[in-house]
Amino acid sequence: QVQLVESGGGLVQAGGSLRLSCAASGSIFSVNIMGWYRQAPGKQRELVATISRSGHTNYADSVKGRFTISRDNAKNTLYLQMNSLKPEDTAVYYCNLAILISDYWGQGTQVTVSS
Repeated sequence: QVQLVESGGGLVQAGGSLRLSCAASGSIFSVNIMGWYRQAPGKQRELVATISRSGHTNYADSVKGRFTISRDNAKNTLYLQMNSLKPEDTAVYYCNLAILISDYWGQGTQVTVSS
């Protein structure tokens, strides 16, 4: 059983910053990929960024240069530093952990960016 608990969302003005965290617990194998996804009202869930256990990262074009994904393997914790936030970044942000053929999701944390 794997559990993911996100924190750090909130309301921020455009141009501001937020840092999301995701703590993972349970049967986590060494080979895995962690990531952040988001879903805005009326839209499909979309990839924000992913990071492998070795540190290889991948970003959506819309967040490149503004967001930074990182992880602390010793703490099984994932982070997302979001800078220069825009109103279009408003969404529920979900933490994802992919192990082999299994996918695990957190409950989501709301990020709202006001103009």
